[in-house]
Amino acid sequence: MDKRDKRNKTELERNLKPSGAYLDSLTDFADILGTIRQAETAARELIVETAPARRTANSSSLNSSLSTIDPQPSSDAPSINQNRQESPKSENDPGKVAADESAEHAGVKEPTLEELLEKLDVLVGLENIKQNVKSLINYVKIRKLREENDLPNPPLSLHMVFTGNPGTGKTTVARILSELYRAIGVLSKGQLVEVDRSGLVAGFVGQTAIKTSEAIKSALGGILFIDEAYSLAPDIGSGNDFGREAIETLLKMMEDNRDDLIVIVAGYSEPMERFITSNPGLESRFNRYFYFEDYNSDELNAIFSAMCGKSEYILTEDAREFAGEYFRELYDTRDDNFGNARHVRNFFENIVAVHSDRVSALEGHTREDLSKVIREDLEKAAAM
Repeated sequence: MDKRDKRNKTELERNLKPSGAYLDSLTDFADILGTIRQAETAARELIVETAPARRTANSSSLNSSLSTIDPQPSSDAPSINQNRQESPKSENDPGKVAADESAEHAGVKEPTLEELLEKLDVLVGLENIKQNVKSLINYVKIRKLREENDLPNPPLSLHMVFTGNPGTGKTTVARILSELYRAIGVLSKGQLVEVDRSGLVAGFVGQTAIKTSEAIKSALGGILFIDEAYSLAPDIGSGNDFGREAIETLLKMMEDNRDDLIVIVAGYSEPMERFITSNPGLESRFNRYFYFEDYNSDELNAIFSAMCGKSEYILTEDAREFAGEYFRELYDTRDDNFGNARHVRNFFENIVAVHSDRVSALEGHTREDLSKVIREDLEKAAAM
């Protein structure tokens, strides 16, 4: 390098050398970096120095908790809580949520078979259904006993068809049945998943199979209850080819999960018969039919009385007489769209609304006023 080049280099270095405020800022930045490095170094040294103590403390506490000879920790063995400085788990921590759910589940006493059968017996009416359910439970119990004694069993399908008008207790019986099957070990969970056409069929090609599969997966270990199932058939009701896709997916997954899934299809009697015969796969899997008859007038009145009693509404003598007359006429004039218990519930809710209007107009409200239902309340409700 000649003298001219050296002179140019020296001049360039002098021009690039920081000075003034810029140099001060670099000094401050260096101080900050130095502080950070010192903190990191101190933290590493603290971890190294305390590691043996933590291991000793945890080991001592674990040994102390596992000891069956001396349940009290020794004076030189600190507890885990004394050495662990963890903050408590937050409410959103998955581990805490899972532990809480497990503890909650462990504290819930599952109903026994006898309790569930009693729950079935207290239902109003449905005598033929109650007998059929008990016979089915007995049949399943004997099958399990035969298996335990190395005896062969004929093939069994527990999928069912519930037919009858709305409001006849089909969903209620299905829910009790799911619990009964769990109690005797047929189902692992015993939940009831209720769906209709909208819960299985999507609006675009290829999506129905996915939607149906998700619904079935949520029911594994329990019962999938499909209301108005006839709407899935392409030539019945409002069904179309998307409904056919749902049926095909349903049949396949029923076969793949036959040991831990029961499907109940429900709806009006005649459409359900056409639905089952529309597909050979449906006919082969659904061979148990439960027919839910309409409630008679006395049963409707009993359902109404139970609703009033549960909500602590007390009918006067005149009101009870009107209720008996009302349900006799309702049953005698019923048509194909008769709502059974649904009609009773609508009537009860109308009574509550009329009663509220009447009592709110009173000055001062006694406990008797809030609970007493008079004939006029029922008459107005019947006219709504």
